[in-house]
Amino acid sequence: MELKTTRYELDGHGVAVITLSRPKRRNAWTGRMHTEYRWLLREADADQAVRVIVVTGDPEGQAFCAGADLGALEGHSEKGRYDPGVTDDIARPGFGVDPNFDAAFAYHFGVGKPVIAAINGAAAGVGLVLAAFADLRFAATGVKFTAAHGRFNFPAEFGLSWVLPRIVGLTHANDILLSSRTFTSEEASAMGFLNRLVEPQALMPTVTDYARTLAANVAPGSARETKRQIYRDLHRDAAAAVVEAERLLEAMIKDPDYKEGVKAWMEKRPAQWAG
Repeated sequence: MELKTTRYELDGHGVAVITLSRPKRRNAWTGRMHTEYRWLLREADADQAVRVIVVTGDPEGQAFCAGADLGALEGHSEKGRYDPGVTDDIARPGFGVDPNFDAAFAYHFGVGKPVIAAINGAAAGVGLVLAAFADLRFAATGVKFTAAHGRFNFPAEFGLSWVLPRIVGLTHANDILLSSRTFTSEEASAMGFLNRLVEPQALMPTVTDYARTLAANVAPGSARETKRQIYRDLHRDAAAAVVEAERLLEAMIKDPDYKEGVKAWMEKRPAQWAG
């Protein structure tokens, strides 16, 4: 696929970086960007050389993602209906793993690799959605967030009403969603929305170091199944979660990466994962 609104890089250490890149529009979201983003997620998920996926905004745009492009918002108004700007053949990363994940942005939960949002600027509307559906969130100090939907007479978008209470609790989620107010990365960190809050110049080095450590130290099968356990267990009871964990243990202990992990630990060397 020709990339017009995104960039894609592999760093040689198991980390793929997807950059939302519409700098003249503050990396605002469009149907084209969503199409490219989903295609890149699918490619990264299928690539055995990729162990961790990082999503960030083009620094020249001075935003992570400033929400839906204003042109798209005007288009919805003129048409009198919501038009996502994508075609039926859009890539479906993460689909088919669990019916609960087979929807826009929820597909992140079916992607078999950790996704880290490196939030280097404003995250508004769909930008906040994208950050919320990532597995981990690192942000620069001074970044502004907003759900934004209230000012347009929209509902909470793309499952934010489901995911935010599970990240920050009902009290903070109600504040964010009912007010559509702007809040800072410092507030987001205090709410528990962020995993790390760092100075702007340290953001990408911090994310890269974390991602590379995760890629080196965690077996790909363990990362994949643990991630799926986390999100599936949000939909089932404790006993079912225990039973599934026991089933996975029995299955995964037969995988060559189990023996490699034990051997590497005993020999005090980095593991060579088969994936």
